[in-house]
Amino acid sequence: MPATQTVVMDADSTTHPGLARQIVPWRERRLQEAGFDAGLARALAGDPRSDLHALIELTERGCPPALAARILAPQDEPRGRR
Repeated sequence: MPATQTVVMDADSTTHPGLARQIVPWRERRLQEAGFDAGLARALAGDPRSDLHALIELTERGCPPALAARILAPQDEPRGRR
């Protein structure tokens, strides 16, 4: 993928299986290249709430991948908002 092309994965991507089949493996590879272990990279890549660029930026600044994932983990909905 050219460096100038931006790939965005949002909640709508999960409703288009063809798009998700292309994006999720790419996201997983990028995370593994940044030092995430295979299992964590797979889980984060498949979650459209995961901010790939923020995760990679934290690891580039010296944050361990597992800690980066915890820092940027989506928060659960507050009780009573469901």
